[in-house]
Amino acid sequence: MARQSPEEPTLVELTIEEVKAMGKQGMKHPSTPTVLTGGVIGAAAGLVLPVISWPVGLLAGAAVALYTRVKR
Repeated sequence: MARQSPEEPTLVELTIEEVKAMGKQGMKHPSTPTVLTGGVIGAAAGLVLPVISWPVGLLAGAAVALYTRVKR
């Protein structure tokens, strides 16, 4: 695992900033539609799969979409 210099923000810090920006800008923020779409896909998977419920799928789908947006 590569070490980050002290100036580089961590993944957690980047994620928090992204969520804050999404909260302030709403649907105008470029990540918001992507994260909402991920949540809808996750919820749909939760309805189809007997192992998880739709709220768990919603949260997981939104989390994966947010992670992929922040990781880029």
